[in-house]
Amino acid sequence: MNTDLTRISLRGKGGAFHAVIESPRGSSVKLKYEPELGAFTVSKPLVHGMSYPFDWGFIPSTLAPDGDPLDALVYWDQTTYPGVVLPCRALGVLKVDEKKKRGSGRQRNDRLLVVPTIAARAESLTDLKDLSRRERDELAHFFTAVVAFTDKEVRVLGWEGATAAERMVEQCAAEFTKKAQR
Repeated sequence: MNTDLTRISLRGKGGAFHAVIESPRGSSVKLKYEPELGAFTVSKPLVHGMSYPFDWGFIPSTLAPDGDPLDALVYWDQTTYPGVVLPCRALGVLKVDEKKKRGSGRQRNDRLLVVPTIAARAESLTDLKDLSRRERDELAHFFTAVVAFTDKEVRVLGWEGATAAERMVEQCAAEFTKKAQR
């Protein structure tokens, strides 16, 4: 049986949404889940000296404006593995736009900042405001630096808190459902 991780349920126990890990914390390559293969492939190596500061992945059963599942950075002090599914809650969203993959113009490619519901040392984190300004700036910088030497031309548009991030999850889940019904 080949389970498509992009199509697993959005929410699990207690209403937390799922995050599927692609690239674990410390990875110096970007891994990407390929549903057609049912496997993870190397999308690209990161720039020398860079590695993911936290686990990186996506929210299943969502469709973001770039045509992929909604991106998520899992903010906690542990490292997992590709394919691990974590129940999470939103802390915020980094609003980003970038050059379109095909054609001209720009498209949104926001990044959720989430924390696992099982992260006991992060239970006091409820919103983006609980992180220092420096931490938010470093995360935004990571997302611009990691695409150096590509043609993405990422622009950071700013941060929004947990409520906006949760709303984004719901909007992208509705887009996923619409596409699945076509």
